[in-house]
Amino acid sequence: MQIPEHKLIPYIQKWVDLLPEEEEKILSAFEPVELEKKKLVLKPGEISKHIYFIVKGVLRSYFVDEKGVEHIYQIRLENGWIGDLESFFSQNPAKFYIETLEASLVLQISNGRLEQLYAEVPKLERYFRILFQKAYINALQRLNSTMWTTAEERYQDMVKENCDILQRVPQAYIASYLGITPESLSRIRKKKS
Repeated sequence: MQIPEHKLIPYIQKWVDLLPEEEEKILSAFEPVELEKKKLVLKPGEISKHIYFIVKGVLRSYFVDEKGVEHIYQIRLENGWIGDLESFFSQNPAKFYIETLEASLVLQISNGRLEQLYAEVPKLERYFRILFQKAYINALQRLNSTMWTTAEERYQDMVKENCDILQRVPQAYIASYLGITPESLSRIRKKKS
């Protein structure tokens, strides 16, 4: 399969220097997978076998509470990572759904193949340590923001991070991600226009 240009290697090289042969080993370890729109790639109770680098498309992770309400944990676009890391590393059942919001192309890697790749390209352990530290910090910042910032500030931060999200993700999903109602999001957006 011909993979469209993506930023996996340039993104890794922001944190570690790679030799051409290391780049080849990394790219050969990832499997390209085309996914249709609204495809569930993970369900609660399943073991997360892969983490995904998004080449094209939009994916979200979410959980459904006991009242049947969806709560979006992540929304990721091109050149971002998504996965249920707790399940991926512990090999315990997943707590989240992961679903495509658009037809998507991802590069997936299994836990076993990632461990093997760490041995083949030791620099990659440093990259993933940095990546996972950043993911942990982002999760804490999101948690803190729901306690100490207004919905309007959370919205502005999201737009600043990626303005494409507004054109590509349904408003109800954005509201869920921000922890507000769709009506509150509409009011915030009207204020800003």
